[in-house]
Amino acid sequence: MNAVNFRHMEIRKLLTKDWDQVKLIYQKGIDTGNATFQTSAPLWEDWDQSHLTSCRIVMEEYGKVIGWAALTPVSSRCVYAGVAEVSVYVDSAHSGKGIGLALLNELVNQSEAEGIWTLQAGIFPENIASLRIHEKAGFRILGIREKIGKQNGIWRDTALLERRSSAII
Repeated sequence: MNAVNFRHMEIRKLLTKDWDQVKLIYQKGIDTGNATFQTSAPLWEDWDQSHLTSCRIVMEEYGKVIGWAALTPVSSRCVYAGVAEVSVYVDSAHSGKGIGLALLNELVNQSEAEGIWTLQAGIFPENIASLRIHEKAGFRILGIREKIGKQNGIWRDTALLERRSSAII
């Protein structure tokens, strides 16, 4: 892993004004074919509506967003109010520097402060870097969801990962 100087970086709340940079990073991830089933980054209004209003963060370096992380509720049913799905994306120019893990660790801290007791992630098994940072952040692989969805006409598997809050363990 390349060394990173976090002195020039800051994790802060994701703001509406960040969307153009966040969307670009998201689209770069989508374009890899191994980040999500999404085919294109949504409009701000759609993304904003589908994600929790808390637990939205960016990593900024010299005023430029270089990564982001956010949570999506897994269900609208009240019994699942403390369960959310994780998204973490880092600009490809900054991958392998520990930024994704730093974002994920901060997202975990914020989620626990918000009373979220379970975080989950669905990750393509080919996305080794994402699997590694999630495991380093305390996620465990529950299993492989075989042929869970099609991407470009091809069935894809996802690894299902989960992290439980230390407050309930």
